[in-house]
Amino acid sequence: MAVHSEHTPPLSGGTQLSISARLNVIMKSPGNASATPACDAGECVELVATATLPTRYGTFTSHAFRVKGGNNEHLALVMGDVSTDAPTLVRLHSECLTGDVFGSYRCDCGEQLDAGMRKIAEAGCGVMLYLRGHEGRGIGLSNKIRAYLLQEQGRDTVEANLDLGLPDDAREYDSAAAILRILGVRSVRLMSNNPKKFDTLTKHGIPVCERVALDIPMREENERYIRTKQVKFGHYFEENE
Repeated sequence: MAVHSEHTPPLSGGTQLSISARLNVIMKSPGNASATPACDAGECVELVATATLPTRYGTFTSHAFRVKGGNNEHLALVMGDVSTDAPTLVRLHSECLTGDVFGSYRCDCGEQLDAGMRKIAEAGCGVMLYLRGHEGRGIGLSNKIRAYLLQEQGRDTVEANLDLGLPDDAREYDSAAAILRILGVRSVRLMSNNPKKFDTLTKHGIPVCERVALDIPMREENERYIRTKQVKFGHYFEENE
């Protein structure tokens, strides 16, 4: 399935690469010999659908990917040509129903999604990669609500997960790296506070040239949550820089 030409790098003679053709190029390119393949790119994820998506932020091209061997599906919203040599503005956004849809103040996820979409629209180019299966840092919606109850009883966001016998963070970003490579992204300006995302992209041969802060103010309702991620996960925040 071909991507719209403005999102696709030309080959010699002006021929355009489809995403499926790019999968073969990714794995055969000599320049990738020193990088860890992102789940072997095409063997990790598959493109299942592409369509234009008009939004309040502007018009994006949406690419739906399915993780092979599992049930997770991810959505890449692409604006502009992301396959040039210039670093691409990117956010890897973990699914959060309570924050993204209902505007929960327990986290800052919804505000991060909004800010990320706005920054991409302002730049006229970038990728918002919406990662399904990451609800509650990978423990699922029902377990996240159970963890919320424990937080109301005094546990922090990490302790609550562990008290339920669940991982403090079960998310993986290898499939995200595979998708970016399939889209032709060569290097990124990453909108994130999470060092795990930086490490995973770098491991898979996608250099992170800059961290772009989203500057989301803390609220009384989520300050402990954000502080806990800072202390226990090493998340970056401007006040420490």
